[in-house]
Amino acid sequence: MDLLNNIYTALPLVFSLQVIATMVLGTVVGIAIGALPGLSATMGIAVLIPLTFSMEPLAALGMIAGIYNGAMYGGSIPAILLRIPGTPAGIATVYDGYPMAQQGRAKLALDVSLVSSSIGSFASAIALLLLAPPLAMLALKFGPADYFWLAVFGLSTIAVLMSDSPVKGLLSACFGLTIGMIGIDAINGQARFTFDIPELRGGVHIIVLLTGLYALPPAIDLALGKLAFDGRKLEIPDDHEAFRWRGLIPVWIRSSGIGIVIGIIPALGGNIAALLSWNEQRRADKDSSRYGKGAPEGVAAAECANNADTAATLIPAITLGVPGNAVAAVILGALLVHGLRPGPDLFTNNATTVYGFMLTMLVTAVLMFLIGRFGSKIYIHVLRVPPALLAPMILCLTVIGVYSVHNSMFEVCLMLGFGLIGFVMEKLRIPTAPAVLAVILGPMAEEAFRRALLISRGDYTYLVASPISWGLLMLIALTALTPVFRKFRQGKAVSAAVENS
Repeated sequence: MDLLNNIYTALPLVFSLQVIATMVLGTVVGIAIGALPGLSATMGIAVLIPLTFSMEPLAALGMIAGIYNGAMYGGSIPAILLRIPGTPAGIATVYDGYPMAQQGRAKLALDVSLVSSSIGSFASAIALLLLAPPLAMLALKFGPADYFWLAVFGLSTIAVLMSDSPVKGLLSACFGLTIGMIGIDAINGQARFTFDIPELRGGVHIIVLLTGLYALPPAIDLALGKLAFDGRKLEIPDDHEAFRWRGLIPVWIRSSGIGIVIGIIPALGGNIAALLSWNEQRRADKDSSRYGKGAPEGVAAAECANNADTAATLIPAITLGVPGNAVAAVILGALLVHGLRPGPDLFTNNATTVYGFMLTMLVTAVLMFLIGRFGSKIYIHVLRVPPALLAPMILCLTVIGVYSVHNSMFEVCLMLGFGLIGFVMEKLRIPTAPAVLAVILGPMAEEAFRRALLISRGDYTYLVASPISWGLLMLIALTALTPVFRKFRQGKAVSAAVENS
């Protein structure tokens, strides 16, 4: 009953003129961002968050929901037409989408992608609405020690599983932890690592870090011509192929389930969901030889799964304050910017706003279908924008956005510095997501740890006094052992190959 009451209260706000306008704008911009190779939902949200400061929180979050959903679908457009995934989650779409385009079936491929993306996003939003409130109620039972281990679990999961090299992931997390320590100590009020610079007393603003690490590296690549693509001769033929949409219903059901489960698990993401779903669909089909050669079911499986991941990644983020991937971390930053602290208290102190946000994920899934249905031919013109023009446009937006946070040129310079660091990290294949997550989770872990010791008067056994703490400790241990298990499996595979040869 509480769920229905909160939804009923939030509905009038979601369908207010301002929120509808921002959702439409966000969806349009999101599809365009996803359609441009090299850009991503993370970058789009990071760039546009500063522009939402003057908006009501729900209007700002509605725009973010539109960008997120729209970009995940938009990534399929260049994947199908150019064989270039617009977003990392669009990799699996290339397998069957591009062969369909080569066969003159580009319109059908885009239609299948749009419908499947909308269904996946809609299913994911329903999962968010149904699963987030019970998880938030469970999180209310967490004490300071439990929150400490939860933050450590989030950090270890992202650092170890989000990179091919756990060492690089941990290095990125340590960088983020260092940035998170800058500013006034929340417990004793002492200034830390400020180097007598007044602008650092409040710490490094999350938007400055997000914009630098996620918006500037793609702009630098575009300026250097490393993300060049030619969309000048693109056309979508008006094919009139008869297609049985009913045959895709089992694909959508299976792929939505896979995407939601993968989304809830930290550090996996839409690209894993899409690849796993595509492979599962190929395995389940009686004629697996069709896949990779232009099977519409392959496009449906990949797109439905990577969009079913979207809202599902927000379930642990908004209920526990533990983001599962980079986009969720950026959205947490947006919540913090608008005075909304992620965690179980969000559902009691700001119930209307958080339920409204979850509903905007649902509404933008429908808007994505409507906008994509009538604007698919318009969006191919986005691919005709010269990449050399995008770089200065992104740079101008980031500078204006960051300057508007506190009217501070120091923060603009700081953002440019983080942009160079992010560019170098990408070239060295050091993931940036653990750094951002560490900036969010690091202070949470430190504050919970010190509060636990204050409550227990220095008794460290208090940290392992509850069953929840023990459960989280076991999960941390399993995460730490994952690279060892991977290496063991790789060793066995190499030995088997040597023996067979």
